[in-house]
Amino acid sequence: MPSSNLQILIAACLGIAIGWLTGALPEQSSLREEVLYASGLLASIFVGLLKMVLIPLVFTSIAVGVANLQAHKQVHRVWLSTLVYFTLTTGIAMLIALIAANLVKPGAGLSIELFAAKMEGFEAAQLTLPEFFQHFFANLFQNPFAAFANNNILAVVVFAMFIGVALVAGGERYRNILQLLQEFLDMLLRIVSWIMRLAPLGILALLIKLVAEQDISLLSAVGGFIVLVFATTLFHGIVVLPGILFLTTGRSPLWLWRGAREAVITAFATSSSAATLPVSIRCAEENLKVDKRFAGFVLPLGATMNMDGTALYEAAAALFVANLVGIELSLAQQGVVFFTAMIASTGAPGIPSAGMVTMVMVLQAVGLPAEAVAILLPIDRLLDTVRTAVNVEGDIVGSVVVQRFSGDH
Repeated sequence: MPSSNLQILIAACLGIAIGWLTGALPEQSSLREEVLYASGLLASIFVGLLKMVLIPLVFTSIAVGVANLQAHKQVHRVWLSTLVYFTLTTGIAMLIALIAANLVKPGAGLSIELFAAKMEGFEAAQLTLPEFFQHFFANLFQNPFAAFANNNILAVVVFAMFIGVALVAGGERYRNILQLLQEFLDMLLRIVSWIMRLAPLGILALLIKLVAEQDISLLSAVGGFIVLVFATTLFHGIVVLPGILFLTTGRSPLWLWRGAREAVITAFATSSSAATLPVSIRCAEENLKVDKRFAGFVLPLGATMNMDGTALYEAAAALFVANLVGIELSLAQQGVVFFTAMIASTGAPGIPSAGMVTMVMVLQAVGLPAEAVAILLPIDRLLDTVRTAVNVEGDIVGSVVVQRFSGDH
């Protein structure tokens, strides 16, 4: 029996091949409809199972992680190294995107009239930067039960941090609660290991559906932009992140990819850092031997705040739209794109269609038409695969780097 890593890799290749063959069938074909229905059903079951354990796993891993870090007086070093790592890697990702987009000039020569039908009648949800911050901070502190019910991960993380600090402050009085949470976390990780037995089938189904439903004519129209985003994102994931890992810990890229492969392929298929989080924690702890205290703190925080691939995409997309409308952004305007995309890539929990809203915010910051988001929406699902995979890889690398600088050598 092949290892679970190999099974997932085989399933990913089969999913792309079957999806391509299914997409080639006539739209009214009964076989095409049956394959898409079956793959959609299987994909929804797999993603649903991951989301089922997501919120309890985030809550317990953060609460236990913070309690253990506080108890060992390491929390300040961990916080500092985590934030420095997140800022550094996100900044590098956006610099790569801006440099590449200035060299290649994606969208130059294309007419925005080509996309007029898609933009017609489209209304983008718009937020100013102050409104964005208002929404962001309002959603940090919520009724925890509402946050649990609405899958507001950042609010759950904040509440779990308070619980973790309170567990340490209470000392022996709350020892039984901490022990209960630790046992609950172990139980959740066991459930995750059961869910991962379905991973090859789930990933097969997700990729069949993704590949089969792509609009080939649209992909060819914006092919240059798609290639640019894929190339720069892969460069960040294959060269930059493993390079940072090697320079800080001496660990090789092969060691990273062998250990993180399950999580990266799951992220590619689901296009969700949050849904992949249970797999990321399992890979970091079991394969890469990251201590539970660090994995349980860095990975849930990274899944909401550390979005290298997303920041890279938003920076490249801003220059793509500028080229489409015939505007050349100055160096100062590109600096505005840089800082706005860095803020926007942390996400905006609680805002409907948060990804669209943050993309609009980046465009608005330099006076580009918000309606141009309509051009990006049809290709967003395809581009989301690779950027989510890199987001998750960045979180896993972060957990290893933070452990190295925390004082545990």
